[in-house]
Amino acid sequence: MSPSAATPSSAPAASEALDRPDRLAELLAACVSDPARVTTDVPRRVAAAHDASPYLFTPRAVVRAASAAEVGALMAGARAAGLPLTLRSGGTSLSGQAGGDGILVDVRSEWRTAEVLDEGLRIRVQPGLTVRQVNARLARYGRRLGPDPASESACTIGGLVANNSSGMNCGTQDNAYRTMESLQFVLPSGTVVDTALPDADQALRAREPELHAGLLRLRDRVRASARSRATVERLFSMKNTMGYGLNSFLDHDEPADILAHLMIGSEGTLGFVGEAVFRTVPLLPHTATGLLVLPGLAEATDALPALLAAGARTAELLDAASLRVAQRSPDPVDDVRGLRVEGHAALLVEFAEAGAEPLAERVAAARQPLDRLPTVTGSSLVGDPRLRARLWHLRKGLYTAVAGARRPGTTALLEDIAVPMDRLTRTCEGLTGLFDRYGYQDAVIFGHARDGNLHFMLTQDFDSAPEVERYARFTDAMVDLVLDAGGTLKAEHGTGRAMAPFVRRQYGDELYDVMRELKRLCDPHGVLNPGVLLEDDPAAHLRNLKSIPEVDPAVDACVECGYCEPVCPTAGATTTPRQRIALQREIALAAATGDEERRRALTEDYAYAAVDSCAADSLCVTACPVTIDTGAVMKRLRAERHGAAAQRAGDAVARHWGTAVKAVRAGLNTAHAVPAPVLRTATGALRRLGADELVPAWADDIPRGGPARPAPRHPAKARAVFFAACIGSVFAPEGSAPGATNAAAGEAAGAAAAFLRLCERAGVPVTVPSGLAGLCCGTPWQSKGYTAGHRTMAARTLEALWEESDHGRLPVVCDASSCTHGLERLHEALPESGRARFASLRFVDSVAFTAEHLLPALPEPRRLGSLALHPTCSTVHLGVDDALRTVAAAVSDEVTVPDTWGCCAFAGDRGLLHPEITASAVAAQAAEIDAGTYDAYASCNRTCEMGMTRATGHPYRHVLELLDEATA
Repeated sequence: MSPSAATPSSAPAASEALDRPDRLAELLAACVSDPARVTTDVPRRVAAAHDASPYLFTPRAVVRAASAAEVGALMAGARAAGLPLTLRSGGTSLSGQAGGDGILVDVRSEWRTAEVLDEGLRIRVQPGLTVRQVNARLARYGRRLGPDPASESACTIGGLVANNSSGMNCGTQDNAYRTMESLQFVLPSGTVVDTALPDADQALRAREPELHAGLLRLRDRVRASARSRATVERLFSMKNTMGYGLNSFLDHDEPADILAHLMIGSEGTLGFVGEAVFRTVPLLPHTATGLLVLPGLAEATDALPALLAAGARTAELLDAASLRVAQRSPDPVDDVRGLRVEGHAALLVEFAEAGAEPLAERVAAARQPLDRLPTVTGSSLVGDPRLRARLWHLRKGLYTAVAGARRPGTTALLEDIAVPMDRLTRTCEGLTGLFDRYGYQDAVIFGHARDGNLHFMLTQDFDSAPEVERYARFTDAMVDLVLDAGGTLKAEHGTGRAMAPFVRRQYGDELYDVMRELKRLCDPHGVLNPGVLLEDDPAAHLRNLKSIPEVDPAVDACVECGYCEPVCPTAGATTTPRQRIALQREIALAAATGDEERRRALTEDYAYAAVDSCAADSLCVTACPVTIDTGAVMKRLRAERHGAAAQRAGDAVARHWGTAVKAVRAGLNTAHAVPAPVLRTATGALRRLGADELVPAWADDIPRGGPARPAPRHPAKARAVFFAACIGSVFAPEGSAPGATNAAAGEAAGAAAAFLRLCERAGVPVTVPSGLAGLCCGTPWQSKGYTAGHRTMAARTLEALWEESDHGRLPVVCDASSCTHGLERLHEALPESGRARFASLRFVDSVAFTAEHLLPALPEPRRLGSLALHPTCSTVHLGVDDALRTVAAAVSDEVTVPDTWGCCAFAGDRGLLHPEITASAVAAQAAEIDAGTYDAYASCNRTCEMGMTRATGHPYRHVLELLDEATA
């Protein structure tokens, strides 16, 4: 246990810091080792303000902390400046606990390490990792974290601890509170406590004697009151994240242990948790799932005891409104497709075991209680992953359906409560009645029925006083309903600001006073997250509500949940998809209110921070619950900036593409003959003159020009059309010199040549189109927003491939994953009337074609010992990651994809034009790769190979080049 670094005595006075952003920045910069991690700039503060809740607070400053000492110093700095401090990690919390109007401290960016302990039985983690990222590290040991929140792809360990997360399966026995072994946390005084140390309690008493004694007094006070004990035991027998975890005073004796468990669920109001050690639980990979449609809510809840007794690990409830929403999906499951939904309800149940045999025994034992249920559409269970995925899509797609269909300008609210099981039906019926009374016609109820935990979702407009009043009256009535049922107003999502005014009513005056005293003991100056979790103002939850202006139909459905952020490669460098959309909304609000200075500052910043720096890889759409493709929107905004002359120039390049590629190849080869300082000076001058989106700054690692694309060939009985990507012609393969060959065979180098040799070796003839040099997947024009050129190239390329593929009979194979993805979407550049003709064209990436058609016919490869593999954003979109791994495994005994894998953000020429973006995107991957030793490094896209080579210093090559050499 140790004190943190103190704020330097030279820090400016508090009044100056409050009045002048530069003085506040100076004060905070003295608290961290790198002042670049402190910003008071308006665009960065505004972008960071938005989270998944309906509340909005714009901080005075945003700081990326990098150590416990820095967090302690920042707490002292906030106290000196007279400002509140809010700790922020994933920003996925729904109740307003992740935002504040003082100092916002980012504890995600620099806090992403994990250490697996005891062969996966335990794990030590920092707060910036997502639950999914942690579970990926544990999966190889057959383990996972106990809490299993639905937001596991985006919610971080920091939020999991701060909210005492649980989920669909973990109940109250495997939540964060129950599975935490030890914590390291920082108190507002700067004291660092590590409960993994054997003398943690003695050290706490020595360093914080008043806090230590106060915790003992509160422990004894709670235990001495029969009424308090009963209330705590009743509320914490359910899932309960309302107020502080007072069960800590009953479950633990020593103040250090009590305080560590109070930190869980404290929502950043007592201290900062910088590290946690969790006990893990087994993975249960063998599952059987079924949708049980029942006549009504009563029948559904009555079925629960028998199902749970039979071993069901999951039992998700869906009310009649949820079933109606599910019926409106494009492809509803058979169980609800033709159902005339009246008062029906359904249970999505799942049985899971470690092995196939135990699962079969479990399902067989459950058959009798299942058959006894009064189901409307049967009680079958399925194990097929595709069928199970469809059933789970019905449940998880409810949020997408309701949030995506809401009226523009409204907020999607997802609330959760818990009640005793015997009052579940009555509470569901009561909620339905409240929806009708207060006009929430689109509301749905679903939830974790096994825990009496209900979620309900509704849409709300906060831009008018009558609408806010309607929400207030509904909330008061809902509070009455839940508390009268003996329930809790927050089961999983945390108290936040939304329910803070109701904590006293749920717990009573005595226990509320215990919470107030606990807060005073830990945070006597009230620095940490004031207004969160405890609030005496009965109307506080109705203030600082977000306004959601309409800005663009393509993004208006955004709920600002932040699910996009973990997959965004520019998150650490500029902005994320959530922030790009939030900034659009803030620009619109500034314009509407006449704040021209704010509008101008945000707009000027947006050009680079949002539009130009976006990798446009569209991984965001794979994570977004309402399927927003922010990358596509940024490409459209690029197009809107181009005038008629620029569009004509882009079209001219498309019409003379073969000549343009030759010129670029020749230019690159010439450039390598010119002294590097001259090139750097020349390219730098061109960029300063405004060509920074066309001309890269010269770097010595930019490759020479590549080989010409393959000559036409039209063999008899061709099995595919090979579309060799032009990127392999623009840039030479890794490590090659002019006219490079495969050293082993004396043949042409590069992915295209390797693929053709593999086809010959496997006896699979392929066609190479005539006129290939003038064809392209269209990605260069689409990415840069040159729509006219994109249409021209789309028409020419698709027409050629239509003929070469015998009107779609043969698949078209491409040797660069991003180009395969571009070909798949190329028809979108055409007018609607011209698209149908090409619908039967099939595009296949070369690694997928190789895995299916070539590997079985190739000689046994000579194997490497180890291979580092970089999948690409396009392999994710194409769904060929497994094929890539299959090909990699054919050439290496051990294939490693970094735990920190993500898009490299090279994005065609983005990595050349804005190398800082790629450097940020791959920093963690590069560090992980550099920490290991591998015989080779591979990917499946030339520019991604360039990006990873630059980042790691190791030569990344196309995996087919390695396979070609291994089978030669």
